Amino acid sequence: MSPYLKYTVLRLGLFVAVLGVLAVLGARGWLLVLLAAVVSMALSFVVLGNAREEMTTAIAARTQQRTTQRRGRLDRAIDEDAAAEDSSLERPPADGDR
Repeated sequence: MSPYLKYTVLRLGLFVAVLGVLAVLGARGWLLVLLAAVVSMALSFVVLGNAREEMTTAIAARTQQRTTQRRGRLDRAIDEDAAAEDSSLERPPADGDR
């Protein structure tokens, strides 16, 4: 299971569990949803630390990979531009270019 999906499922599961507990305790309406969101967010920092670290590592790796790919494309574009400029400078001017 991907770290993104794992963390998302765990966060939603924690939210639903807290929602159920608060509903049993008597919370209703917007207060129920708001309290469940706040409590599940606080609990997720403590309970889901490993899953969050896995997801963070996966995001950092993907970001690094994309940055490397973009840098490679930029380097190739600069090389192609420099080669085109060099070839235009080496070629003798045409009759109409003077």
